[in-house]
Amino acid sequence: MLSKTYCAAVNGLSVNTVTVEISVEPGQKFILSGLGDEAIRESFGRITTAVGYSGFKFPQKSIIINLSPANLRKEGSAYDLSMAVGVMAADDDLPHTHLHEYMLVGEVGLDGRLKPVAGILPMAILARKEKFKGIIVPRENAREAAVVNNLEVYGMDTLLQVVQFLSDQITAEPLVVDTRKLFYQQQLEASDLDFADVKGQESVKRAMEVAAAGGHNIIMIGPPGSGKSMMAKRLPSILPPLSLAESLETTQIHSVAGKLGTNQSLIYQRPFRAPHHTISQVALVGGGISPQPGEISLAHNGVLFADELPEFNKSTLEVLRQPLEDRKITISRAKYTTEYPCSFMFVASANPCPCGYYGDATHNCVCTPGQIHRYMSKISGPLLDRIDIQCEIQPVSTESLSQLGKAEPSSEIRKRVIAARKIQEERFKPYKDVHCNAMMNEKMLHEFAEPDEESVKMLRMAMEKFKLSARAYSRILKVSRTIADLEGCECIKMNHIAEAVGYRNLDRSDWAER
Repeated sequence: MLSKTYCAAVNGLSVNTVTVEISVEPGQKFILSGLGDEAIRESFGRITTAVGYSGFKFPQKSIIINLSPANLRKEGSAYDLSMAVGVMAADDDLPHTHLHEYMLVGEVGLDGRLKPVAGILPMAILARKEKFKGIIVPRENAREAAVVNNLEVYGMDTLLQVVQFLSDQITAEPLVVDTRKLFYQQQLEASDLDFADVKGQESVKRAMEVAAAGGHNIIMIGPPGSGKSMMAKRLPSILPPLSLAESLETTQIHSVAGKLGTNQSLIYQRPFRAPHHTISQVALVGGGISPQPGEISLAHNGVLFADELPEFNKSTLEVLRQPLEDRKITISRAKYTTEYPCSFMFVASANPCPCGYYGDATHNCVCTPGQIHRYMSKISGPLLDRIDIQCEIQPVSTESLSQLGKAEPSSEIRKRVIAARKIQEERFKPYKDVHCNAMMNEKMLHEFAEPDEESVKMLRMAMEKFKLSARAYSRILKVSRTIADLEGCECIKMNHIAEAVGYRNLDRSDWAER
Protein backbone atom coordinates (compact mmCIF):
# COMPACT_ATOMS: atom_id res chain seq x y z
CA MET A 1 0.00 0.00 0.00
CA LEU A 2 1.15 3.57 -0.67
CA SER A 3 1.29 6.42 1.86
CA LYS A 4 2.48 10.02 1.72
CA THR A 5 3.79 12.20 4.53
CA TYR A 6 5.47 15.61 4.41
CA CYS A 7 8.73 17.05 5.69
CA ALA A 8 11.11 19.82 4.53
CA ALA A 9 14.63 20.13 3.16
CA VAL A 10 16.78 23.05 4.30
CA ASN A 11 19.57 24.20 1.99
CA GLY A 12 21.14 27.41 3.23
CA LEU A 13 18.14 29.52 4.17
CA SER A 14 16.00 28.16 1.32
CA VAL A 15 13.48 25.52 2.34
CA ASN A 16 11.54 23.10 0.13
CA THR A 17 8.65 20.80 0.93
CA VAL A 18 9.61 17.12 0.67
CA THR A 19 6.95 14.50 0.03
CA VAL A 20 7.90 11.18 1.65
CA GLU A 21 6.32 8.49 -0.55
CA ILE A 22 6.31 5.00 0.95
CA SER A 23 5.21 1.72 -0.57
CA VAL A 24 4.91 -1.48 1.47
CA GLU A 25 4.45 -4.60 -0.65
CA PRO A 26 5.09 -8.35 -0.30
CA GLY A 27 8.77 -9.22 -0.56
CA GLN A 28 12.06 -8.75 1.30
CA LYS A 29 13.89 -5.63 0.14
CA PHE A 30 14.44 -2.02 1.16
CA ILE A 31 14.99 0.81 -1.33
CA LEU A 32 15.59 4.45 -0.40
CA SER A 33 15.73 7.01 -3.23
CA GLY A 34 15.77 10.78 -3.44
CA LEU A 35 19.37 11.96 -2.85
CA GLY A 36 19.44 11.36 0.90
CA ASP A 37 22.73 11.62 2.79
CA GLU A 38 24.28 9.07 5.17
CA ALA A 39 22.10 10.16 8.12
CA ILE A 40 18.95 9.50 6.05
CA ARG A 41 20.24 6.14 4.81
CA GLU A 42 20.90 5.12 8.42
CA SER A 43 17.37 6.10 9.44
CA PHE A 44 15.95 2.68 8.50
CA GLY A 45 17.65 1.09 11.49
CA ARG A 46 16.39 3.81 13.84
CA ILE A 47 12.77 3.71 12.74
CA THR A 48 12.69 -0.12 12.66
CA THR A 49 13.63 -0.30 16.34
CA ALA A 50 11.54 2.75 17.31
CA VAL A 51 8.35 1.28 15.81
CA GLY A 52 8.92 -1.91 17.80
CA TYR A 53 9.52 0.00 21.06
CA SER A 54 6.32 1.95 20.40
CA GLY A 55 4.26 -1.25 20.58
CA PHE A 56 3.84 -1.93 16.86
CA LYS A 57 5.21 -4.59 14.56
CA PHE A 58 7.48 -3.30 11.85
CA PRO A 59 6.41 -4.76 8.47
CA GLN A 60 8.64 -7.60 7.27
CA LYS A 61 7.97 -6.75 3.64
CA SER A 62 9.48 -4.84 0.76
CA ILE A 63 9.65 -1.15 1.64
CA ILE A 64 10.35 1.49 -0.96
CA ILE A 65 10.84 5.09 0.24
CA ASN A 66 11.16 8.00 -2.17
CA LEU A 67 11.95 11.53 -1.02
CA SER A 68 10.39 13.80 -3.62
CA PRO A 69 11.57 15.91 -5.42
CA ALA A 70 14.22 13.27 -6.08
CA ASN A 71 16.74 15.73 -7.57
CA LEU A 72 16.95 17.85 -4.39
CA ARG A 73 19.75 17.08 -1.92
CA LYS A 74 18.50 16.12 1.54
CA GLU A 75 20.52 15.91 4.74
CA GLY A 76 20.10 15.12 8.41
CA SER A 77 17.83 13.13 10.67
CA ALA A 78 14.76 15.40 10.48
CA TYR A 79 13.06 12.96 8.09
CA ASP A 80 12.87 10.12 10.66
CA LEU A 81 9.42 11.01 11.94
CA SER A 82 7.86 11.35 8.48
CA MET A 83 9.38 8.06 7.37
CA ALA A 84 8.33 6.17 10.49
CA VAL A 85 4.74 7.44 10.34
CA GLY A 86 4.64 6.81 6.59
CA VAL A 87 5.75 3.16 6.95
CA MET A 88 3.11 2.54 9.63
CA ALA A 89 0.40 4.18 7.51
CA ALA A 90 1.41 2.15 4.45
CA ASP A 91 1.12 -1.00 6.59
CA ASP A 92 -2.37 0.08 7.84
CA ASP A 93 -1.25 0.67 11.44
CA LEU A 94 -2.79 4.16 11.32
CA PRO A 95 -5.34 5.89 9.08
CA HIS A 96 -4.32 8.27 6.29
CA THR A 97 -7.00 10.81 7.23
CA HIS A 98 -4.76 13.52 8.69
CA LEU A 99 -1.42 12.81 6.99
CA HIS A 100 -1.88 15.55 4.38
CA GLU A 101 -2.69 18.16 7.05
CA TYR A 102 0.62 18.17 8.93
CA MET A 103 4.31 18.51 8.28
CA LEU A 104 6.17 15.93 10.40
CA VAL A 105 9.71 16.84 11.49
CA GLY A 106 12.03 15.22 14.01
CA GLU A 107 14.68 12.63 14.75
CA VAL A 108 13.45 9.37 16.26
CA GLY A 109 15.53 7.59 18.88
CA LEU A 110 15.71 3.81 19.18
CA ASP A 111 13.25 3.95 22.08
CA GLY A 112 10.76 5.99 20.05
CA ARG A 113 11.51 9.31 21.70
CA LEU A 114 11.62 12.39 19.50
CA LYS A 115 14.84 14.39 19.46
CA PRO A 116 15.27 18.04 18.41
CA VAL A 117 16.69 18.96 15.01
CA ALA A 118 18.08 22.14 13.44
CA GLY A 119 16.21 24.43 11.08
CA ILE A 120 12.72 24.19 12.61
CA LEU A 121 11.85 27.89 12.24
CA PRO A 122 12.30 28.09 8.44
CA MET A 123 10.44 24.77 8.15
CA ALA A 124 7.50 26.17 10.14
CA ILE A 125 7.47 29.29 7.96
CA LEU A 126 7.31 27.02 4.90
CA ALA A 127 4.50 24.94 6.43
CA ARG A 128 2.38 28.07 6.84
CA LYS A 129 3.22 29.22 3.33
CA GLU A 130 2.25 25.82 1.88
CA LYS A 131 -1.12 25.96 3.72
CA PHE A 132 -0.52 23.01 6.04
CA LYS A 133 -2.87 22.96 9.00
CA GLY A 134 0.03 22.44 11.39
CA ILE A 135 3.46 21.02 12.08
CA ILE A 136 4.39 18.24 14.51
CA VAL A 137 7.86 18.55 16.04
CA PRO A 138 9.86 17.31 19.05
CA ARG A 139 8.79 19.14 22.20
CA GLU A 140 12.17 20.89 22.53
CA ASN A 141 11.59 22.51 19.12
CA ALA A 142 7.98 23.54 19.77
CA ARG A 143 8.60 27.07 21.08
CA GLU A 144 10.85 27.83 18.12
CA ALA A 145 8.16 26.72 15.63
CA ALA A 146 5.37 28.47 17.57
CA VAL A 147 6.91 31.83 16.69
CA VAL A 148 5.10 31.41 13.36
CA ASN A 149 1.48 32.53 13.75
CA ASN A 150 -1.52 31.07 11.91
CA LEU A 151 0.01 27.60 12.18
CA GLU A 152 -0.86 24.89 14.69
CA VAL A 153 2.32 23.67 16.38
CA TYR A 154 2.30 20.42 18.32
CA GLY A 155 5.28 19.44 20.44
CA MET A 156 5.39 15.67 20.97
CA ASP A 157 7.62 13.47 23.12
CA THR A 158 7.38 10.09 21.39
CA LEU A 159 6.50 8.40 18.12
CA LEU A 160 3.61 6.68 19.92
CA GLN A 161 2.07 10.05 20.82
CA VAL A 162 2.25 11.16 17.21
CA VAL A 163 0.59 7.96 15.99
CA GLN A 164 -2.17 8.24 18.60
CA PHE A 165 -2.74 11.91 17.74
CA LEU A 166 -2.97 11.22 14.00
CA SER A 167 -5.32 8.28 14.73
CA ASP A 168 -7.62 10.52 16.86
CA GLN A 169 -6.94 8.34 19.91
CA ILE A 170 -5.71 11.33 21.92
CA THR A 171 -6.20 15.08 21.64
CA ALA A 172 -3.55 17.76 22.02
CA GLU A 173 -3.57 21.53 22.26
CA PRO A 174 -1.29 23.45 19.90
CA LEU A 175 1.38 25.58 21.54
CA VAL A 176 0.61 29.29 21.22
CA VAL A 177 3.29 31.95 21.69
CA ASP A 178 2.49 35.66 21.67
CA THR A 179 5.54 36.52 19.60
CA ARG A 180 5.31 40.30 19.82
CA LYS A 181 4.66 40.37 23.55
CA LEU A 182 7.48 37.94 24.26
CA PHE A 183 9.83 39.80 21.92
CA TYR A 184 9.34 43.21 23.51
CA GLN A 185 9.47 41.80 27.05
CA GLN A 186 12.81 40.12 26.40
CA GLN A 187 14.23 43.25 24.77
CA LEU A 188 13.78 45.17 28.01
CA GLU A 189 16.42 43.01 29.69
CA ALA A 190 19.50 45.12 30.36
CA SER A 191 22.90 43.96 29.16
CA ASP A 192 25.52 43.04 31.76
CA LEU A 193 28.12 44.93 29.72
CA ASP A 194 27.91 48.71 29.94
CA PHE A 195 30.11 51.61 28.85
CA ALA A 196 29.71 52.96 32.39
CA ASP A 197 32.38 50.40 33.32
CA VAL A 198 34.92 52.01 30.96
CA LYS A 199 36.90 54.79 32.62
CA GLY A 200 38.59 57.36 30.44
CA GLN A 201 39.05 56.68 26.70
CA GLU A 202 36.50 59.38 25.83
CA SER A 203 37.82 59.81 22.28
CA VAL A 204 37.53 56.08 21.60
CA LYS A 205 34.04 55.90 23.09
CA ARG A 206 33.10 58.79 20.83
CA ALA A 207 34.42 56.82 17.84
CA MET A 208 32.35 53.80 18.94
CA GLU A 209 29.26 56.02 19.19
CA VAL A 210 29.82 57.34 15.66
CA ALA A 211 30.36 53.79 14.38
CA ALA A 212 27.13 52.58 16.02
CA ALA A 213 25.15 55.57 14.76
CA GLY A 214 26.13 55.02 11.11
CA GLY A 215 26.72 51.26 11.04
CA HIS A 216 30.40 51.87 10.27
CA ASN A 217 33.14 49.27 10.55
CA ILE A 218 35.85 50.26 13.05
CA ILE A 219 39.37 49.19 13.97
CA MET A 220 41.14 50.13 17.22
CA ILE A 221 44.95 50.18 17.30
CA GLY A 222 46.73 50.33 20.63
CA PRO A 223 49.02 48.52 23.08
CA PRO A 224 47.89 45.59 25.26
CA GLY A 225 45.71 46.54 28.21
CA SER A 226 44.34 49.73 26.69
CA GLY A 227 40.74 48.47 26.70
CA LYS A 228 40.18 47.50 23.04
CA SER A 229 38.37 44.23 23.74
CA MET A 230 36.50 45.72 26.69
CA MET A 231 34.94 48.43 24.54
CA ALA A 232 34.27 46.13 21.57
CA LYS A 233 32.24 43.79 23.78
CA ARG A 234 30.13 46.72 24.94
CA LEU A 235 29.29 47.94 21.44
CA PRO A 236 26.01 45.95 21.19
CA SER A 237 24.76 47.79 24.29
CA ILE A 238 24.62 51.07 22.34
CA LEU A 239 23.29 49.69 19.04
CA PRO A 240 19.59 50.19 18.23
CA PRO A 241 17.42 47.26 19.39
CA LEU A 242 16.55 44.57 16.89
CA SER A 243 13.27 44.98 15.05
CA LEU A 244 10.96 41.97 15.02
CA ALA A 245 11.73 41.38 11.32
CA GLU A 246 15.49 41.47 12.03
CA SER A 247 14.99 39.13 14.97
CA LEU A 248 13.15 36.56 12.83
CA GLU A 249 15.80 36.76 10.12
CA THR A 250 18.62 36.34 12.64
CA THR A 251 16.82 33.49 14.39
CA GLN A 252 16.43 31.59 11.12
CA ILE A 253 20.19 31.63 10.59
CA HIS A 254 20.88 30.39 14.12
CA SER A 255 18.14 27.79 13.73
CA VAL A 256 19.67 26.39 10.54
CA ALA A 257 23.09 26.30 12.25
CA GLY A 258 21.64 24.50 15.28
CA LYS A 259 22.75 27.34 17.57
CA LEU A 260 19.41 28.04 19.27
CA GLY A 261 19.20 26.94 22.89
CA THR A 262 16.71 24.37 24.13
CA ASN A 263 13.17 25.79 24.16
CA GLN A 264 14.47 29.12 22.82
CA SER A 265 12.09 30.84 20.42
CA LEU A 266 13.77 34.04 19.20
CA ILE A 267 17.08 35.91 19.19
CA TYR A 268 16.24 39.10 21.12
CA GLN A 269 19.61 40.87 21.27
CA ARG A 270 22.01 41.73 18.48
CA PRO A 271 24.54 38.90 18.00
CA PHE A 272 28.14 39.40 19.04
CA ARG A 273 30.57 36.91 17.51
CA ALA A 274 34.28 36.89 18.34
CA PRO A 275 36.05 34.07 16.47
CA HIS A 276 39.61 33.11 17.46
CA HIS A 277 42.40 34.16 15.11
CA THR A 278 43.06 30.49 14.22
CA ILE A 279 39.63 30.19 12.55
CA SER A 280 39.51 28.59 9.09
CA GLN A 281 38.01 30.18 6.00
CA VAL A 282 35.08 27.72 5.99
CA ALA A 283 34.27 28.38 9.65
CA LEU A 284 34.40 32.12 9.02
CA VAL A 285 32.28 32.44 5.87
CA GLY A 286 30.38 29.13 5.88
CA GLY A 287 30.22 26.08 3.66
CA GLY A 288 31.62 22.62 4.31
CA ILE A 289 30.50 19.20 3.06
CA SER A 290 27.06 19.93 4.49
CA PRO A 291 26.53 23.68 4.03
CA GLN A 292 26.44 25.60 7.27
CA PRO A 293 26.42 29.35 7.96
CA GLY A 294 29.77 30.71 9.14
CA GLU A 295 30.63 33.29 11.77
CA ILE A 296 29.89 36.21 9.43
CA SER A 297 26.30 34.98 8.97
CA LEU A 298 25.85 34.19 12.66
CA ALA A 299 26.81 37.84 13.23
CA HIS A 300 24.07 39.03 10.83
CA ASN A 301 22.36 42.16 12.21
CA GLY A 302 25.00 42.29 14.93
CA VAL A 303 28.75 42.58 15.46
CA LEU A 304 31.69 40.50 14.26
CA PHE A 305 34.73 41.19 16.43
CA ALA A 306 38.22 40.22 15.24
CA ASP A 307 40.61 40.59 18.16
CA GLU A 308 44.29 41.02 17.20
CA LEU A 309 43.50 41.30 13.49
CA PRO A 310 47.10 40.93 12.18
CA GLU A 311 47.31 37.53 13.88
CA PHE A 312 44.61 36.10 11.59
CA ASN A 313 45.73 34.17 8.56
CA LYS A 314 45.99 36.68 5.72
CA SER A 315 44.10 34.49 3.25
CA THR A 316 41.31 34.08 5.82
CA LEU A 317 41.04 37.86 6.20
CA GLU A 318 40.87 38.36 2.44
CA VAL A 319 37.66 36.31 2.15
CA LEU A 320 35.96 39.03 4.22
CA ARG A 321 36.31 41.61 1.46
CA GLN A 322 33.34 40.60 -0.67
CA PRO A 323 30.92 39.92 2.24
CA LEU A 324 31.76 43.30 3.80
CA GLU A 325 30.87 44.99 0.50
CA ASP A 326 27.83 42.94 -0.57
CA ARG A 327 26.47 42.04 2.91
CA LYS A 328 25.77 38.52 1.70
CA ILE A 329 27.91 35.48 0.92
CA THR A 330 27.36 33.05 -1.94
CA ILE A 331 29.06 29.69 -1.42
CA SER A 332 29.51 27.56 -4.53
CA ARG A 333 30.72 23.98 -4.37
CA ALA A 334 30.60 21.05 -6.78
CA LYS A 335 27.34 19.73 -5.31
CA TYR A 336 25.58 22.89 -4.17
CA THR A 337 25.33 26.66 -4.29
CA THR A 338 23.84 28.45 -1.32
CA GLU A 339 23.56 32.03 -0.11
CA TYR A 340 23.56 33.45 3.41
CA PRO A 341 22.98 37.04 4.53
CA CYS A 342 25.83 38.66 6.47
CA SER A 343 25.06 42.30 7.18
CA PHE A 344 27.16 43.00 10.26
CA MET A 345 29.33 45.67 11.84
CA PHE A 346 32.96 44.63 11.59
CA VAL A 347 34.95 45.60 14.69
CA ALA A 348 38.65 44.83 14.87
CA SER A 349 41.48 45.46 17.28
CA ALA A 350 45.21 45.33 16.68
CA ASN A 351 48.49 45.94 18.41
CA PRO A 352 50.46 48.61 16.53
CA CYS A 353 53.56 46.42 16.18
CA PRO A 354 54.87 42.90 16.95
CA CYS A 355 55.91 43.80 20.51
CA GLY A 356 52.69 45.75 21.02
CA TYR A 357 54.14 48.96 22.45
CA TYR A 358 54.75 51.23 19.47
CA GLY A 359 53.55 54.69 20.49
CA ASP A 360 53.06 53.71 24.16
CA ALA A 361 54.38 56.42 26.49
CA THR A 362 55.04 53.97 29.35
CA HIS A 363 56.84 51.18 27.45
CA ASN A 364 59.71 51.17 25.00
CA CYS A 365 58.98 49.69 21.59
CA VAL A 366 61.77 47.40 20.32
CA CYS A 367 60.46 47.16 16.74
CA THR A 368 61.99 48.84 13.72
CA PRO A 369 59.87 50.87 11.27
CA GLY A 370 60.26 48.00 8.80
CA GLN A 371 58.92 45.47 11.31
CA ILE A 372 56.01 47.76 12.14
CA HIS A 373 55.24 48.19 8.45
CA ARG A 374 55.37 44.44 7.76
CA TYR A 375 53.18 43.69 10.77
CA MET A 376 50.47 46.17 9.83
CA SER A 377 50.70 45.23 6.14
CA LYS A 378 49.11 41.91 7.09
CA ILE A 379 45.92 43.96 6.95
CA SER A 380 45.62 44.52 3.21
CA GLY A 381 44.66 47.82 1.65
CA PRO A 382 41.41 46.48 0.12
CA LEU A 383 40.30 45.16 3.53
CA LEU A 384 41.29 48.38 5.28
CA ASP A 385 39.35 50.22 2.59
CA ARG A 386 36.17 48.67 3.99
CA ILE A 387 36.83 49.93 7.53
CA ASP A 388 35.47 53.47 7.87
CA ILE A 389 36.88 54.39 11.28
CA GLN A 390 40.50 53.82 12.34
CA CYS A 391 41.06 54.79 15.94
CA GLU A 392 44.29 54.91 17.96
CA ILE A 393 44.03 54.16 21.65
CA GLN A 394 46.38 54.66 24.63
CA PRO A 395 46.21 52.98 28.05
CA VAL A 396 44.71 54.97 30.94
CA SER A 397 47.23 55.51 33.73
CA THR A 398 46.66 54.03 37.18
CA GLU A 399 46.54 57.51 38.67
CA SER A 400 43.82 58.58 36.23
CA LEU A 401 41.81 55.42 36.88
CA SER A 402 41.68 56.16 40.60
CA GLN A 403 40.54 59.75 40.02
CA LEU A 404 37.94 59.24 37.31
CA GLY A 405 34.28 59.00 38.34
CA LYS A 406 31.57 56.81 36.85
CA ALA A 407 31.40 57.11 33.06
CA GLU A 408 28.36 57.78 30.90
CA PRO A 409 26.16 54.66 30.75
CA SER A 410 25.31 52.82 27.53
CA SER A 411 21.64 53.79 27.85
CA GLU A 412 22.45 57.48 27.32
CA ILE A 413 24.75 56.84 24.37
CA ARG A 414 22.14 54.54 22.86
CA LYS A 415 19.52 57.31 22.88
CA ARG A 416 21.73 59.46 20.66
CA VAL A 417 22.49 56.52 18.38
CA ILE A 418 18.80 55.68 17.96
CA ALA A 419 17.98 59.31 17.17
CA ALA A 420 20.67 59.39 14.45
CA ARG A 421 19.46 56.06 13.01
CA LYS A 422 15.89 57.38 12.78
CA ILE A 423 17.15 60.28 10.67
CA GLN A 424 18.86 57.78 8.37
CA GLU A 425 15.79 55.56 8.12
CA GLU A 426 13.77 58.52 6.86
CA ARG A 427 16.54 59.53 4.47
CA PHE A 428 16.85 56.11 2.87
CA LYS A 429 13.16 55.17 2.71
CA PRO A 430 13.12 55.27 -1.12
CA TYR A 431 16.12 52.91 -1.29
CA LYS A 432 15.75 49.17 -0.85
CA ASP A 433 18.14 47.45 1.56
CA VAL A 434 19.83 50.73 2.59
CA HIS A 435 19.11 51.90 6.12
CA CYS A 436 22.33 53.45 7.46
CA ASN A 437 25.07 55.77 6.22
CA ALA A 438 27.67 53.01 5.91
CA MET A 439 25.59 51.47 3.10
CA MET A 440 25.62 54.56 0.88
CA ASN A 441 26.99 54.22 -2.65
CA GLU A 442 28.72 56.96 -4.63
CA LYS A 443 25.44 58.30 -6.04
CA MET A 444 23.98 58.62 -2.53
CA LEU A 445 27.13 60.36 -1.31
CA HIS A 446 26.61 63.11 -3.90
CA GLU A 447 22.97 63.37 -2.89
CA PHE A 448 23.20 63.21 0.90
CA ALA A 449 26.83 63.82 1.93
CA GLU A 450 27.91 66.78 -0.15
CA PRO A 451 29.83 69.18 2.17
CA ASP A 452 29.69 72.96 1.87
CA GLU A 453 32.41 74.90 0.03
CA GLU A 454 34.55 75.63 3.11
CA SER A 455 34.40 71.97 4.16
CA VAL A 456 35.50 70.85 0.70
CA LYS A 457 38.56 73.10 0.93
CA MET A 458 39.42 71.73 4.33
CA LEU A 459 39.04 68.14 3.10
CA ARG A 460 41.37 68.82 0.16
CA MET A 461 43.97 70.33 2.49
CA ALA A 462 43.75 67.31 4.80
CA MET A 463 44.13 64.90 1.90
CA GLU A 464 47.29 66.69 0.76
CA LYS A 465 48.81 67.33 4.20
CA PHE A 466 48.37 63.79 5.55
CA LYS A 467 48.84 62.16 2.14
CA LEU A 468 45.62 60.28 2.55
CA SER A 469 44.79 57.66 -0.05
CA ALA A 470 42.00 58.21 -2.55
CA ARG A 471 39.98 55.44 -0.94
CA ALA A 472 39.76 57.51 2.25
CA TYR A 473 37.72 60.25 0.56
CA SER A 474 34.31 58.53 0.44
CA ARG A 475 34.87 57.02 3.90
CA ILE A 476 35.42 60.48 5.35
CA LEU A 477 32.20 61.73 3.75
CA LYS A 478 30.18 58.80 5.10
CA VAL A 479 31.49 59.28 8.61
CA SER A 480 30.99 63.05 8.35
CA ARG A 481 27.36 62.46 7.42
CA THR A 482 26.92 60.32 10.55
CA ILE A 483 28.57 62.91 12.81
CA ALA A 484 26.22 65.56 11.38
CA ASP A 485 23.24 63.24 12.04
CA LEU A 486 24.32 62.86 15.67
CA GLU A 487 24.18 66.64 15.97
CA GLY A 488 20.92 66.85 14.04
CA CYS A 489 22.51 68.92 11.25
CA GLU A 490 21.19 68.67 7.71
CA CYS A 491 24.44 69.82 6.10
CA ILE A 492 28.01 68.67 6.66
CA LYS A 493 30.20 71.33 8.26
CA MET A 494 33.91 71.83 8.82
CA ASN A 495 33.93 70.36 12.33
CA HIS A 496 32.29 67.19 11.02
CA ILE A 497 34.92 66.82 8.31
CA ALA A 498 37.71 67.51 10.82
CA GLU A 499 36.54 64.77 13.16
CA ALA A 500 36.10 62.29 10.31
CA VAL A 501 39.61 63.00 9.01
CA GLY A 502 40.92 62.16 12.48
CA TYR A 503 39.53 58.64 12.04
CA ARG A 504 41.76 57.80 9.04
CA ASN A 505 45.12 57.37 10.80
CA LEU A 506 46.19 54.16 9.06
CA ASP A 507 45.70 55.78 5.65
CA ARG A 508 48.48 58.28 6.37
CA SER A 509 51.57 57.40 4.41
CA ASP A 510 53.86 58.19 7.39
CA TRP A 511 51.90 56.23 10.02
CA ALA A 512 54.72 53.79 10.90
CA GLU A 513 57.35 56.56 11.00
CA ARG A 514 55.51 58.98 13.29
